[in-house]
Amino acid sequence: MEKELMIMTGCDRGLCKKGIGRQDRQLNTYDWLADVPGNVDTTDLVEVQFKHTRKGYYHNVNKLPLQKGDIVAVEANPGHDIGVVTLTGRLVHLQLKKANLKSADDIKRVYRIARPVDMEKYREAKAREHATMIESRQIAKNLGLKMKIGDVEYQGDCNKAIFYYIADERVDFRQLIKDLAATFHVRIEMKQIGARQEAGLIGGTGPCGRELCCATWMKNFVSVGTAAARFQDISLNPQKLAGMCAKLKCCLNYEVDDYVEASRRLPAKDIQLQTLDSDYYYFKADILAGLITYSTDKNVAANLETITAERARQIIEMNRSGVKPESLVEGATRKAPKGPMDLATQENINRFDRAKKKKKKKKQPSQPKNGKE
Repeated sequence: MEKELMIMTGCDRGLCKKGIGRQDRQLNTYDWLADVPGNVDTTDLVEVQFKHTRKGYYHNVNKLPLQKGDIVAVEANPGHDIGVVTLTGRLVHLQLKKANLKSADDIKRVYRIARPVDMEKYREAKAREHATMIESRQIAKNLGLKMKIGDVEYQGDCNKAIFYYIADERVDFRQLIKDLAATFHVRIEMKQIGARQEAGLIGGTGPCGRELCCATWMKNFVSVGTAAARFQDISLNPQKLAGMCAKLKCCLNYEVDDYVEASRRLPAKDIQLQTLDSDYYYFKADILAGLITYSTDKNVAANLETITAERARQIIEMNRSGVKPESLVEGATRKAPKGPMDLATQENINRFDRAKKKKKKKKQPSQPKNGKE
């Protein structure tokens, strides 16, 4: 558990690179102001992270020389909790805006840098979490509650436990809280989370080969709709669009604004292009590259031609003026139509059969004349 709390880099108090080096924790924030003189003195606020993605903000009222990676004991209700300092200085104010704290009373105090006694109590609390989660699931099942307890987090002093649960409908867990308190003899706090938050707690690797965004840097979840996939011309395959949480992938929203802006430079899909060769219909487009592929058939791919969006707009303006270009491709000559095949100039198709017969024909042995040799 100590390994989970800090990375030893030649310093007896954990990470001593002033927040510049990479930290092996979820939702890590790169402190790009860490080496600016006087950065820490701008505020007494510090960001402290606990298990998985839970973070809190505290006042360093005792003026402790805290650095990123220090293990500290902070004020809790009741008792104290143990966490890791993940950010100091003026960047904490920007993080506070994301946290949406309702009042200044939510910001408590940092007591001290964790002592060996605190760490021993902390390890004892963490050792109980898995067994508590398994037993609490059985208790909820016995009560017939339609909910799933995804994780349990004990406070650093073992006085309180947070039960994270998922439920599709509203759950009356008043009896559950009584049973949990009687079983584990701690103060109980129930916290409902969504499928995306559960994926962030568990962690994992996405189909892109990287760690899940919700487990590494994403803190606020924005709703994702299938319209984002349509704007990017992505196949509406539920198996490919769904992430590890069985919801639409959050990364569908990352580039959708660029695709929407780029698609405005393309002509409408329902516009038909007319040339002397044929009429062409929209087939597909490379939105970011500004290339459009047209087909001579409205339903299937036939005689595909790929042109730029500028060339397509030129042809549209020409068609509106009653002019038809020779071809979609600029500078290309008109294709000569293929006429019917003149069978009179072709050899007889039976020549293939004659060739086979010649191969099969064998020489007969010569017969003696008049029966004499």
